[in-house]
Amino acid sequence: MDYQPRPDDIRFLLNAVLDAPARLRALPPFAEVDEALQSQVLDEAGRFVGAVVAPLNRGGDEIGCRFADGEVLSPPGFRAAYQAFVDGGWPALSAATEDGGQGLPAVLEAVLYEWLAAANHGLTMAPGLLHGAYACLKHHGSDALKQRYLSKIATGEWLATMCLTEAHAGSDLGQVRTLAVPQADGSLRVNGGKIFISGGEHDLTPNIVHLVLCRLPDAPAGPKGLSLALVPKLLPDGTRNVVHCERIEEKMGLHGSPTCTMRFDDATGWLVGEPGRGLAAMFVMMNSARLHVALQGIGLLDAAWQKADAYAAERRQMRAPGPAPASRGSESADLIAEHPAVRRILDTQRAWIDGARTLAYRSALMLDVAAHDVDPKARERAQRWCAFVTPALKAACTQQAFHGASECLQVFGGHGYVREWGIEQIVRDARVTMIYEGTNEIQAIDLLVRKVLPDGGAGMSAVLLELRDTLDASREADADVQRRLAQLRYLGTTVAMAAHANPVLPYEVADDYLRVTMLTLMAWAWARIDVAAQQDAAKARSAAAFRRWVLPEFEMRLGIVKKACETVALTHSAQGVGLAR
Repeated sequence: MDYQPRPDDIRFLLNAVLDAPARLRALPPFAEVDEALQSQVLDEAGRFVGAVVAPLNRGGDEIGCRFADGEVLSPPGFRAAYQAFVDGGWPALSAATEDGGQGLPAVLEAVLYEWLAAANHGLTMAPGLLHGAYACLKHHGSDALKQRYLSKIATGEWLATMCLTEAHAGSDLGQVRTLAVPQADGSLRVNGGKIFISGGEHDLTPNIVHLVLCRLPDAPAGPKGLSLALVPKLLPDGTRNVVHCERIEEKMGLHGSPTCTMRFDDATGWLVGEPGRGLAAMFVMMNSARLHVALQGIGLLDAAWQKADAYAAERRQMRAPGPAPASRGSESADLIAEHPAVRRILDTQRAWIDGARTLAYRSALMLDVAAHDVDPKARERAQRWCAFVTPALKAACTQQAFHGASECLQVFGGHGYVREWGIEQIVRDARVTMIYEGTNEIQAIDLLVRKVLPDGGAGMSAVLLELRDTLDASREADADVQRRLAQLRYLGTTVAMAAHANPVLPYEVADDYLRVTMLTLMAWAWARIDVAAQQDAAKARSAAAFRRWVLPEFEMRLGIVKKACETVALTHSAQGVGLAR
């Protein structure tokens, strides 16, 4: 079965749980974007994704991209589907109207890209960087560059890449060596090689706009010496730039997306932003990029769950323990959906999907608030939420996509391990999301070391206090969440104190701290879902699964971090006694 978007699921979270229509109407650009319009966009997006994009998923995996003489051919049907995507105005959903966009909220674009990734991750990689490239050029490009490229990127007429890492550098961008030499006419001559470039070459659009991290000749070593250059595949006069694709990678998954090794040989480019401020130009899109990868994880998990849930509702195996289920009838075996082990898998993944969606959509709303609210304090609060929450979302949602999809494969038994059911493709495709846009370990370090510790946890505490104030302590579930929020606040202070004695400690416990953070946020999300879905039996079952099978990890991870801090304190105390003697 192909993935099918379910707009009603999204409407419930946006409208009943997050009150998105009212929040958005309070922002000047979206005063006319009422609930009816949002609903219409969701319905149309769901139809497009289900009818046009999803049916190409298996072919994209089995046939994949083909490489010959520097050219890349997309899998059958991809070009027509992408053109339909452009013709429908979907790439420009949230871009400004003056740039050819529709000017709609970022949260609607978030839902669209979640569905696209669920339906066909390989094809979705092609336009997946458009929102980031658009934001980067919009904020940092010169007027000439914006006039030439911005609307083409906004509408998806031309696709874009981010050419960052190099073979010797990996995630350490401070080691980038690609050289850009200024020319008398204001252009740059760019030389160097880049690896792991998604969509570095393809046949979906005539031009490809490469944003290339590079160094000017007099740049200092390290990340502070990096600049950003725009290097197009086709120059303004229509001639081919000296940008070459040397190969495409043979990958574990994502066969429908070409991952390219690129070479720039005196390629013509232009500076984006200020010299030596290349990373700053890129970081304008960091929270949005992390959120979109988190949404890929959510979408892939939902796709895996849909397949497993449908299979469990048809496949019969043995008798389920306990009273005879109504579905048995005259059959000699019960549906595997009636077996507790299978039910646990399905309900647990559903709990992750709905809880993570709530947090991801709230983050997308905060991106809209940060960009458009007239109140500077509201913008500041929204930016703070995104800074602390998006690394947790990226890491936790992509980890659950891979492990949760593997659990869904388990529902199929041996059938899940063969290609025809499609579940094994999701497991393979999901694995890369834990790696790109900053590995999950880097996300954890960013959260704890760069965000929480510098101010002793004050910024994180402010985010958690805002969540606390949305809860009703008279409700047992809400009171439990408030207790966990307080524990997380105190944990940040504890780690900050221990870090003074052992600066390495935060790097060791960062992954565990991020998990505590995500589980706390998920508990808050489920508390809000509970209030909005009091008569929904399916939501009640997922809520019970979350509290029984997911939330107990909170105590384990909390204990790991606290134990590590206690060990540091004991060691430091013992050393102090020794010195005193």
